[in-house]
Amino acid sequence: MKVAVSTALTGTEVQKEDLIREMKAKQSKNYLDYIPVKDPEIQYHTDEEGIVTLEIEWKGFYHRIAQRFFHRPRVSDIKLDAYGSFVWLIIDDISDVHQISKKLDEKFPGMEKSLSRLIKFLEILHDNHLIRWKGEKWKQ
Repeated sequence: MKVAVSTALTGTEVQKEDLIREMKAKQSKNYLDYIPVKDPEIQYHTDEEGIVTLEIEWKGFYHRIAQRFFHRPRVSDIKLDAYGSFVWLIIDDISDVHQISKKLDEKFPGMEKSLSRLIKFLEILHDNHLIRWKGEKWKQ
């Protein structure tokens, strides 16, 4: 006796495959299309040489405990290098990462792996809540 095996997918299996495809599409990030937006609460100043210093105010319960008992500063100054300062100053809430990378290449033509360095720098800024991607909500 021969049994016919059907290879057709049922409706729920098709939906699962569509869901898996959507999840994979979301996981693949194209940073060139992202638009960085500075946190408006971050204060910064620029010295005579164009070097940017970010002033981060530490707020919150645990930060206050650290300030009181471990004598941690209320405000930290983070001094960026020439590349970081240039990138910070050209983040204008309009230019995407691709446009910023072109400007970076024009300013520093001899820099190796400029795009990967730029993306890593922006990821660090994002992870530390100094920037967000346009359309993304601020994380507290």
